[in-house]
Amino acid sequence: MKTAFLAVTALAVAAPAASQTTSNAPSRPAKAAAPSAVVAKPPSGPVVPPPKTVTPVPRRRPLSSSPAERRVRAANHAATLEPATGSYLNAVQVFPYSDGVIYHVLTAPGQVTDIALQPGEGLVAVAAGDTVRWVIGDTTSGGSSSGSGETKRIHVLVKPFTAGLATNVIITTDRRTYHLALTSTAHTAMAALSWTYPQDALIALKAAAEAARSVQPVATGLAVDQLHFGYAISGDTPAWRPLRAFDDGRQTFIEFPASLAQSEAPPLFLVDAKGKAELVNYRVQGRYYVVDRLFDAAELRLGLKHHDVVRISRTGEATSPRRPS
Repeated sequence: MKTAFLAVTALAVAAPAASQTTSNAPSRPAKAAAPSAVVAKPPSGPVVPPPKTVTPVPRRRPLSSSPAERRVRAANHAATLEPATGSYLNAVQVFPYSDGVIYHVLTAPGQVTDIALQPGEGLVAVAAGDTVRWVIGDTTSGGSSSGSGETKRIHVLVKPFTAGLATNVIITTDRRTYHLALTSTAHTAMAALSWTYPQDALIALKAAAEAARSVQPVATGLAVDQLHFGYAISGDTPAWRPLRAFDDGRQTFIEFPASLAQSEAPPLFLVDAKGKAELVNYRVQGRYYVVDRLFDAAELRLGLKHHDVVRISRTGEATSPRRPS
């Protein structure tokens, strides 16, 4: 019994000591509990990806055109003649022809545009800037079976392969040169185009007026018995040397060869007694010079380094008229 009591007492004493020893030891922090993993739920609806960051690419500045390029563009623009509503004859656009003008022609794929030249005009060549995407050919209408004559007409035919094309065409003939700017649209095309020729009409009017003057008499109301043919012609012998001179007592007439119309006409100078020459007014009537006065001496002069000089002198002798050669 005594032994058991001592053991219990020892245990009772030892228990507070152990408790005191434990309390005096430095305390260690408790480990934090590991956070539980959180699983995100996918959002409902379509997933929109975050915007991408795009680095802007610096834009290259366009090369500035030179003054010469700007002048050329401005000149071409000013010289271009567009189709005009008032210039149509049925479906044919009629342009007035002028040298150096650029004529704008609208075309379309699947349609042929007819470029009709002047009747009697001969085709020399057709040159185009783009011969790969354009069909360009030529044909004739009218004229004889041999393809000649003033009624024969050349037609240059053009057709693009697709819309949005542009090129130029130069047509050379035995009379003139045509400059055309072709563009192709999706559906609109000019059926045909031709030209009027104001310069040719003016030349024809001048020729008709000259022909009418050539058959008119040099003067009216002249009496042959009152004409004075006492004039001597001397000096050089150019092709235009006068055939004779005469007057009616009021006007002087100088007759030239018929070839005067094909050569340069010489000016007429009156020469006084001291040899001083003075240009005189006269008019040309066919192959005659008509001077509205009488003179004793006159000279026809022509040339730069070497002057051809023909002198006309009034002799005062009454001579009979000669038949014109």
